[in-house]
Amino acid sequence: MAQEDVFKKIVSHCKEYGFVFPSSDIYDGLAAVYDYGQMGVELKNNIKEYWWKSMVLLHENIVGIDSAIFMHPTIWKASGHVDAFNDPLIDNRDSKKRYRADNLIEDQIAKYDEKIEKEVAKARKRFGDAFDEQQFRQTNARVMEHQQKRDALHERYTRAMQGPDLEELKRIIIDEEIVDPISGTKNWTDVRQFNLMFSTEMGASADGAMKVYLRPETAQGIFVNYLNVQKTGRMKIPFGIAQIGKAFRNEIVARQFIFRMREFEQMEMQFFVKPGTEMEWFQKWKETRMKWHQALGFGAENYRFHDHEKLAHYANAATDIEFRMPFGFKEVEGIHSRTDFDLSQHEKFSGKSIKYFDPQTNESYTPYDIETSIGVDRMFLSVMCHSYEEEKLESGETRTVLHLPAALAPVKLAVLPLVKKDGLPEKAREIIDALKFHFNCQYDEKDTIGKRYRRQDAIGTPYCVTVDYDSLKDNTVTLRHRDTMQQERVNIAELNAIIEDKVSIASLLKKLQ
Repeated sequence: MAQEDVFKKIVSHCKEYGFVFPSSDIYDGLAAVYDYGQMGVELKNNIKEYWWKSMVLLHENIVGIDSAIFMHPTIWKASGHVDAFNDPLIDNRDSKKRYRADNLIEDQIAKYDEKIEKEVAKARKRFGDAFDEQQFRQTNARVMEHQQKRDALHERYTRAMQGPDLEELKRIIIDEEIVDPISGTKNWTDVRQFNLMFSTEMGASADGAMKVYLRPETAQGIFVNYLNVQKTGRMKIPFGIAQIGKAFRNEIVARQFIFRMREFEQMEMQFFVKPGTEMEWFQKWKETRMKWHQALGFGAENYRFHDHEKLAHYANAATDIEFRMPFGFKEVEGIHSRTDFDLSQHEKFSGKSIKYFDPQTNESYTPYDIETSIGVDRMFLSVMCHSYEEEKLESGETRTVLHLPAALAPVKLAVLPLVKKDGLPEKAREIIDALKFHFNCQYDEKDTIGKRYRRQDAIGTPYCVTVDYDSLKDNTVTLRHRDTMQQERVNIAELNAIIEDKVSIASLLKKLQ
């Protein structure tokens, strides 16, 4: 099945089983805005809990805050968002659709990568174990031609984005003969800049109203509270501040479901260090964050670092952790060495000193900052994409199953009475009443037991318990495991001990030690 079709099925599955709904659905939705349903909010909260505890529980020198969405407008002047938070946009005159010029060019680069990978895959299949991939890439004429075109485009694109040079971006689109995916034409407008911040007014009257912005990132709330946290918490360098919160960007070209939205949630940690030590900490946080992702068990081959060649004006190093989505490797987390740019800017614009006094050296300095920033929604999407499977069974049937990490699954245990009579429902309720304080349980008595198993598979429930007539006699139940579908007879009194450790966030955190 084509990856595009797989992704469509995942999107459909999210709505059908209560994970993600189009926002304002009964009014035909609102573009690039989504609501999380009853299953989605549980999965999302579990992802956030995993991140939060990995930061503030496992690190004595990291604490959390929750800053306001509305902030003083001068903050966004100091951070550069008012003047420089822009996307290069281009329109196709025939389809009347608007695109980000950089995305069109990046997609073209990805097409060259796909052509190379197809040639390599064909050769690997043809030569088997004798295949020398490195030699093939260096000697095959078609691969070398694609690689040369790809590298030339990448170099040209990188130079154009430095300004950015809007005229050069359009020339690249024309020279590469990039067509509009809808109209199929190359009838493009000029490229122009568009600021992404949402603005509104704060105040009781039109005359006295002040223009404010919905925050486009959560990081600035940490920077302007840096001194408050440092002093009240008696924090010593190095230390970090973590935050989870909503951010808003007026994305003109929102796409790929919840991957790029106008209202989204971030999990960010700013780690303040002594100047001169930032590259050491940058490397350490790269390793720490990759370990966090891989602890979910999705396979190391599905992750990679993508180092930035074009650095933001505030950074001296930057990399992305990319995950293999059905539509290619895409960024889920950014790790940046932001130098002292943010704190220095806020000191300059506020007129207040926010330097750190180091009691060990008796000197004051502006700390450098290492940022780790992960999109909750992108992380949610990566979990869904990797977990979704249409599994062919020996019976010839197909079951749709979400192989969610047990600690992230919305429902940990489903309790199913074999029939709706003879005291079996009451026994099932007893089990739920005993276990609901430990993890999320669900009771289900509708339809055949097979259909109920399939329903739980589709929402990713790792364990199901079936209560039958023997349960009334000997207090045992049938415990079914989602991934293997294997069943075992266990005592009701042992259920908590068997399940709790495997479905707790602690089970993931222990892998990080």
